[in-house]
Amino acid sequence: MKLIVLFIFVLVASQSIAAQTQISGKVTDQKGNPLSGANIFLVGSYDGATSDTVGKFNFTTDLEGTQKLQISFISFEDVYLDMDVSVMQNLLVKLKQSISSLEQVVLSAGSMDASDNSKAAVLTPMDIVTTAGALGDAVGALQTLPGTSSNANDGRLFVRGGDTSETQVFIDGTRVFQPFLATANNTPTRGRNSPFVFKGVNFSTGGYSAEYGQALSSILNLETVDEPNEEEVNLQLMSVGGGAQFTKIWDKSSLIFNTSYFNLKPYQEIIKQQLNFSKPIQVLSGETVFTQKFKKGLLKTYAALSYTDFELTQEDINVPQGVLVGLKNRNSYLNTTYKGKLGNSWKVNGGISLSNDFTDTKQDVNRIKTNDNSLHAKLKLNKKFDNNFQVSYGVEQFVTRIKDKIAVPDQEIQNSTLDNNISAAFAEGKLRIGSKFVTKFGARASHAGIFSKTTLAPRFSLAHKTSEYGQLAFAYGDFYQNPQNAILKMEESLSPERASHFLLNYLYKKERQIFRAELFYKKYTDLIKFNGDQVITATDFRNSGNGNAKGLDLFWRDGKSIKNFEYWVSYSYLDTKRNFRNYPEAAAPPFATSHNFSLVTKYFISDWRTQVGATYNFSSGRSFTNPNTTGFLNDKTKSFNDLSINFAYLISQQKILFCSVSNVLGFNNVLDYQYANSPDANGIFNRRAITQPAKRFFFVGFFWTISENKQKNQLENL
Repeated sequence: MKLIVLFIFVLVASQSIAAQTQISGKVTDQKGNPLSGANIFLVGSYDGATSDTVGKFNFTTDLEGTQKLQISFISFEDVYLDMDVSVMQNLLVKLKQSISSLEQVVLSAGSMDASDNSKAAVLTPMDIVTTAGALGDAVGALQTLPGTSSNANDGRLFVRGGDTSETQVFIDGTRVFQPFLATANNTPTRGRNSPFVFKGVNFSTGGYSAEYGQALSSILNLETVDEPNEEEVNLQLMSVGGGAQFTKIWDKSSLIFNTSYFNLKPYQEIIKQQLNFSKPIQVLSGETVFTQKFKKGLLKTYAALSYTDFELTQEDINVPQGVLVGLKNRNSYLNTTYKGKLGNSWKVNGGISLSNDFTDTKQDVNRIKTNDNSLHAKLKLNKKFDNNFQVSYGVEQFVTRIKDKIAVPDQEIQNSTLDNNISAAFAEGKLRIGSKFVTKFGARASHAGIFSKTTLAPRFSLAHKTSEYGQLAFAYGDFYQNPQNAILKMEESLSPERASHFLLNYLYKKERQIFRAELFYKKYTDLIKFNGDQVITATDFRNSGNGNAKGLDLFWRDGKSIKNFEYWVSYSYLDTKRNFRNYPEAAAPPFATSHNFSLVTKYFISDWRTQVGATYNFSSGRSFTNPNTTGFLNDKTKSFNDLSINFAYLISQQKILFCSVSNVLGFNNVLDYQYANSPDANGIFNRRAITQPAKRFFFVGFFWTISENKQKNQLENL
């Protein structure tokens, strides 16, 4: 870790200060037609620009003397100009169309990419905010994509038969150890982060790169903004709280800061809830992104802080008076990343993240205090030898220390400490074979210090361009993950759990249209088994569990066919069984549903200065054990249905009124059942239905943008 920090410091400190020189020109094709969106930059630096709608570009640099100017545009051959920067004015650059790049292949098996420049973009920050029912939460929006299962009493990501612990979240490539707000059982949570500080989302449902590990099912990587477009202030006044975001730009640096406060008490005084809160949920949070641009690189720092507090009495069929649950959580997260260019066409990308999560949980008269400190450091080197071959290498370190303090009346206070440290290295190569094939191959080695065991995980993918707009891809990989910390606190003499992924993917992408179909098979081995009703009372932990998940994902997005109308449709079929934890036999776990369907629609009414949207979600029933009949996980709940709508009205160009209603039709969704511990006089086990905290959720917000550009607002389509 010290070497990484020193390396970044040396790179940053070595930059010199020089006079500013202006570079300008125009980019066209061979016929003189202007090319908009071409990338122009000085090789070995971050000084550059993008051509405008008439092909013109203009930027300044601190570099002096003879430099190399690179001009790039998709489907055209790159052009390099070697000359003194003092004469790089009013250049006329003509690009030649590339035959091979017209047939470029994009590896996409298993991934849903939403970065700004992705050829297979699926979601953007604006998509997240305008998706009805998501309420500005990235995870809520991602649950409308194929491969996910809807669990309305949880709110986290469940991917292709995996539970929430099998999906890991990263920001700029560094691990986020507690990505969701703290909550209680059967009370849905949401992500901690605001979508507006991120430029894109990369969501992989399987077969992901060797760069990532410690995730059996899925990777979610959020990329913060490199450089904001302009200075502005955004204010929000909402029915559940308020917030503000400030953006400041200097010559080579920028700062984004936002803060928000949510308190559900006023809302719950009006809208009746199923849960009995004595202290309604309140959340205070803040985020900031600072960027500093240097001649050869970009340094970014992201920081977030949140505080959550609530208290409620949860209904329990075995406890007539209910169970009192109180929770206070304080979470802080900081990462610093650097990406830049070294000599001889090498690139460096490194970072470090620090996290502290303190939770004070009260359950009736019992008290548990948990202090979780974690660190992730990573260094990655990449070299592109030519347009056909490139390699990357990397090392990383995870350090986690968890301290628990458990206080039970009439018993001694119990203290425990868990150290869970992991070292890893990875290597990956990408090879283009002609104009229609590309392959990526690599491996990841990981050493778990807690039980001193090393694993080697191969990764491979191959894509074939089948037509001008279509491609077929295959991916395979082995993935390892340490057992959950709650299990390691009970037993350390275990091994990593394992999943093997097999994916076959077809992707079709044309202007504002995407179709994606994917067959997948996932085999689990070495899953944790134990005896007992739950982890805290379990015995005999062992790596003898297994399972599999197979199915089909379909996705179609269209923003072209109907003017001002955009929609996407996703469907997932999942067939999965597991024999793990305390299961007596292999069965489909309750968090995995066989059929999931989503329809998201958005319509812009220009004359009315209005945007309307609707989202319909469906999932088949979830399994549960009915003790009144024989068998394990032998019954299913009824299907889940939800229709949510939203409405945005442009009061004036920078003021927006936004309203949304979740589950507008009031479907009485049963998410699970709790049964009595003992049968009644007739030998029947009584039960209670676990439903959503409220049938509907109403949201009203007023959003005001203050900036020099008087036409800009927080919903750019209006």
